[in-house]
Amino acid sequence: MLSSVEICAGAGGQALGLEEAGFAHSALVEIDADCCKTLRLNRPHWNVIEADVRKFDGRPYRGADLFAGGVPCPPFSMAGKQLGQADERDLFPEAVRLIDEIRPRAVLLENVRGLMGAVFQDYRNHIARDVGKMGYWTGWRLLNASDYGVPQLRPRVAFVALAKGLEDAFDWPVPLNSDPVTVSAALGDLMGKNGWRGLDAWKARANEIAPTLVGGSKKHGGPDLGPTRARAAWAALGVNGKSLAENAPEPDFVGMPRLTPRMAARIQSFPDSWAFHGRKTTAYRQIGNAFPPLVAAAIAKELKKAIGVRRFQAVA
Repeated sequence: MLSSVEICAGAGGQALGLEEAGFAHSALVEIDADCCKTLRLNRPHWNVIEADVRKFDGRPYRGADLFAGGVPCPPFSMAGKQLGQADERDLFPEAVRLIDEIRPRAVLLENVRGLMGAVFQDYRNHIARDVGKMGYWTGWRLLNASDYGVPQLRPRVAFVALAKGLEDAFDWPVPLNSDPVTVSAALGDLMGKNGWRGLDAWKARANEIAPTLVGGSKKHGGPDLGPTRARAAWAALGVNGKSLAENAPEPDFVGMPRLTPRMAARIQSFPDSWAFHGRKTTAYRQIGNAFPPLVAAAIAKELKKAIGVRRFQAVA
């Protein structure tokens, strides 16, 4: 079993993907108390460290096989001011520090599509250069979650680094050779759980892939599916995105149904067995901000193959 250290672990989307790929978590660092409770609720044996990444010392974990994380996206989100490195929430410098302290064989960091914008090219080059100086090959790639079985249009940016000598054995994951999973296919059983008579008509309307879920923050996130444009996209699929529901529609329900947190988790590719701490607003914020486990697993499996080609000591 390969070892991993993950920062900004959130509600466990990436951690689940890494686990599926065959990585054992030596430490998961997360500052949000609700997310930490979710992680402990589902995996009591994981070493969950509730702390600010800026205060986390990576040296005790030196030589781990993988360093991973989903650093905060607001500095690069197209929905924000895109301040990048000028944003105090930018934790890429901390990630670089921890790579230096841990010297893992591989690195996987994910972020929003906005990071691939031309305005951040110099910043991406800066990160790649700093990590490269430590003896790593680096690469950036924009991946679409729908290509890996996630029923959602969710483009994510992945930054991968591999210790020199391993890069030739690494390939970015190949998209699945199948049509994207639609909302009706993903949620039909959950929507019809209470015998809703309008299910068939709804499934015909929802026979498209879902738009990107928007989780929001503690300050701005509410029990809805995002801003006006996001809610309009959901409405086109027959889903009321103005709020979340506690339960599936009743038999005589008329109108557009709402998603429950469990339905939202399905859209993110979380297994139904994964529980979320807190009521629906708290749970949805964790779900909406997660890295889809299926995407994380697809990348991590390729990293595992590369690491397995040549197991050597930590980068000097």
